[in-house]
Amino acid sequence: MVDRVTTAQRSANMARVANKNTGPEMAVRRRLHASGFRFSLHRRDLPGRPDIALPAYRAAVFVHGCFWHGHECTRGRRPQTNTAFWDQKIDRNIARDAAAKIQLEALGWEVHTVWTCCLADGTAGLIVRLSALREQRRRPP
Repeated sequence: MVDRVTTAQRSANMARVANKNTGPEMAVRRRLHASGFRFSLHRRDLPGRPDIALPAYRAAVFVHGCFWHGHECTRGRRPQTNTAFWDQKIDRNIARDAAAKIQLEALGWEVHTVWTCCLADGTAGLIVRLSALREQRRRPP
């Protein structure tokens, strides 16, 4: 399939893609806040700079766009043009995500990923998992 825009136009479009405070990320933050969770954002002191960090529960949340992070869904389909570039870029993102997850888990953090394609279901599941963590912390030792 031939790209319908010039290389310069495509580059300009891609440069405008936000990397934080995106719509899906804001939706997850609203759900967490409404459920009583308090969190910090984009912690530079944590591997991978999680989109949302809940230090009280040692939980990190990444809100991943299916395309950029190589999710195996229809939204994560790779472009048919300039395939070498996109394969390398997306594979690097996947490797970086995996490394950040391993590093966070080594520090004792629980890592949760919410994919944009299943935002409603993924957020509900996230709330359930974090609520279970909250209950564990409330129980006396």
